[in-house]
Amino acid sequence: MTRSIYIIDDDDAVRASLHSLLSVRSDLLIRGFRSGDRFLEEHDDLDPGVLMLDFHMPGATGLDVLEAIRDDGDKFVSIILTGQGNVALAVQAMKTGALDFLEKPYEAEQLLETVDTAFSRLEADSAEASRAETARAQIDALSPRERDVLRGLIEGRSNKIIAFELGISPRTVEVYRSNLMDKLNVRSLSEALRIAFAAGMFPPP
Repeated sequence: MTRSIYIIDDDDAVRASLHSLLSVRSDLLIRGFRSGDRFLEEHDDLDPGVLMLDFHMPGATGLDVLEAIRDDGDKFVSIILTGQGNVALAVQAMKTGALDFLEKPYEAEQLLETVDTAFSRLEADSAEASRAETARAQIDALSPRERDVLRGLIEGRSNKIIAFELGISPRTVEVYRSNLMDKLNVRSLSEALRIAFAAGMFPPP
């Protein structure tokens, strides 16, 4: 599987050096941007990937880019690169969403290990997002009343209490419960609740 990595740095020599280092990995599709602004102009049309992001750039800084891509969810994982690194910048970058922070000059082995970690995070986030999307589709397929019953179940209420709160008979609750289990394609309540949590229907405990 080809993995996309984007080098965003205003220094041509740095971009060329990083491209050379990363080219040892045959599965990487590498693309460079001379500024944060250039990247942001195109990022909506780019494939998910890892950003190698310079902190200090004219125009949009690395921090500006991190702020701008927050709304992209799990599309990008960022590694900040800077020649003027300090703890304050590292903390700021991490708080804004960066996975890691590397100072120039960096060790090639450390850089490649960090890139591998970033892709592992990206792939895990992508899988989680896919599970959440599937779960939301399953929950959306339930009728409003079936979702009401599911809410009661996840809150630990008995069929009788759910029936009382909804103004229906316990037998009708059993029918709704059976229907929602069939629609979610699950055999146990715990499986149904896991889907509800994955869909964001309820906050996890």
